[in-house]
Amino acid sequence: MNISNYYWYFTGVLTPRFCDDVIAYANEKKEVMARTGGYGDRKLNKEEVKNLQRKRKSDLVWLNDTWIYKELHPYVHQANKNAGWNFDWDRSESCQFTKYKLNQYYDWHCDSWDRPYDKPNSPDHGKIRKLSMTCQLTDGSEYKGGELEFDFRNYDPHMRDESKHRIQCKEILPKGSIIVFPSFVWHRVKPVTSGTRYSLVVWHLGRPFR
Repeated sequence: MNISNYYWYFTGVLTPRFCDDVIAYANEKKEVMARTGGYGDRKLNKEEVKNLQRKRKSDLVWLNDTWIYKELHPYVHQANKNAGWNFDWDRSESCQFTKYKLNQYYDWHCDSWDRPYDKPNSPDHGKIRKLSMTCQLTDGSEYKGGELEFDFRNYDPHMRDESKHRIQCKEILPKGSIIVFPSFVWHRVKPVTSGTRYSLVVWHLGRPFR
C-alpha cells in the first residue's frame, strides 16, 4: 500500500499525571514475559524462550480500562484523519503496558498479520490490525537507548537511502507523547542501556482492506 505519511505524532499531549497514574496502576499488577504472535499463551520450554528472546525481550502488563481508552482514542481518530489514511476501524485491543529494562528490546517487526483474526466467539473475529499506537509514558531523559525506529520499506532496492528509509522517531521522546502508524509499517525498539522505558501500545482493528 502506498502512503505519504508513515506515522503521525503528538508531542507531550498526555498529562504527566495521566502517565504516572498508568505506570502506578500497571506496576501494581503481575507482569508477564512479552511474546510474539506465534507463541500463543502456552507454557514455553527453555529453547522456545531462548528463540523468542532473540527477537523480543521485555515485560508487560495487559490493561483494558475505559479511562485509558477514553484518553487515547481522540488522538487515534485525529492521526487517522491528519495523515490521510482514513482507515475504517471500530475496535481496540487490550492495552499493552511494556517495560523495557536494561538490555531489553524488540527487534524489527510489523504488528499486522497475514490473515484476519479467527476467533468465532470474539468481537475481533474477521478483523485485522489497521492502526498501531505507542504512548511514551517515561520521559526520554529517564533512560538511555530504547529508541523507536521505523524502516520504510516501500522503495526499489537501488533507491535505498538509510537517511530517508530508516528513521529514529525522536519526536516522541518527551513524556506524554503519542505516535500512531499503520500496523503494516516495520519498526523496532533498540536495547535500553540504562534506566527503564515505560510505554503503552494499543492496536486498533477493522474489517480487511478492500
